[in-house]
Amino acid sequence: MNNTTFYHLSHIDLDGYSCQLVMQYTPYTKHNYNANYGAEVKAKLEEILEQIKKNATDAYILVSDLNLTADESKWLHNEVHKLNETGIQVTLQLLDHHGSGEESAKKYAWYYLDTKRCATKIVYDFAKEHFAFDEPKWMEKFVAIVNAVDLWKQEEVENFEYGKVCMRLVNETRELNRVMFPIEDNHYKLTLLQEATKFIDKDGAPILLDDAIHFLKKSFFQQGKNNTLDNLATEYIVELLGKNLAKRTIYYKGYKGYLSYGVGNTSIIGNGFLTKYPEYDFIVDVSYRGTMSLRANNQVSVAQISKEWVDGGGHPNAAGGRIIGFKEQFRYDKVKQQIESLINQKESVAGDLVYKD
Repeated sequence: MNNTTFYHLSHIDLDGYSCQLVMQYTPYTKHNYNANYGAEVKAKLEEILEQIKKNATDAYILVSDLNLTADESKWLHNEVHKLNETGIQVTLQLLDHHGSGEESAKKYAWYYLDTKRCATKIVYDFAKEHFAFDEPKWMEKFVAIVNAVDLWKQEEVENFEYGKVCMRLVNETRELNRVMFPIEDNHYKLTLLQEATKFIDKDGAPILLDDAIHFLKKSFFQQGKNNTLDNLATEYIVELLGKNLAKRTIYYKGYKGYLSYGVGNTSIIGNGFLTKYPEYDFIVDVSYRGTMSLRANNQVSVAQISKEWVDGGGHPNAAGGRIIGFKEQFRYDKVKQQIESLINQKESVAGDLVYKD
């Protein structure tokens, strides 16, 4: 199994990320994916299957803290079977505690369901039994903490109170976007949880961790001198935006733009990007609901771009609008396809885009 690559899909709450923290202490090559309930689950599984086909090496698909519908289970079972028939050895295992998956659990051997333990506890016990596992001394205590808060065992006062702070620690790590920066966002959350384990045995642990959250976040983003959390995160995000520029570049009427998705805070981050990369004429950030926020730096009128694209408006350097019929996506390449399709439709619209004060 040491030559097998693990593809671990888990939920986006404390329990989900803690499953992945547990698996960090196994020696295998791992790729982490995260999804919320609903359509995102299948979208991420499709992405995993695509990656397995591309790599054409033995794989282990581990799904934790997410339940699948009967149709999703059937689809995934069949897709894995097809891969195995091609000669790629794929193992499938789901470890969950949500009772809504009972129908699938009864039908498929790979679908393990136990409603009496949180998913982190299930993964922890499973890893100890089936994998090489280099367990740190804090692990058992941390798993008990997650189990207490996820199953809402208020009678376990010490674990429950610490778990509540850990839960907020995950819920409030929104600085990075999961679609644009899935690897970095996952690393951010797992790093903070790892840091949280250092307080477990201290007196007044919940309060100590609560007091430390702000500084833990700053420590993650700080690359040079100290600054406010907003400024540190902005600098970090601008650096991330600068990676794979070619894949995120769009053009409109000869002007060079950058497309981001769900990053937000466009006034600060957008202007930071344009300052660092002056070869770009504008940047547009599209939200999950299809609202657009555009920024420029005296190179082109984004007010006119917004008007031509979506009948929006604003100022020459700051404008916005809403894309009618926009479909929320869980992958950046799908978003770019939608925007480039829109651009192609609007390319012939008459109008000079030069900056006008």
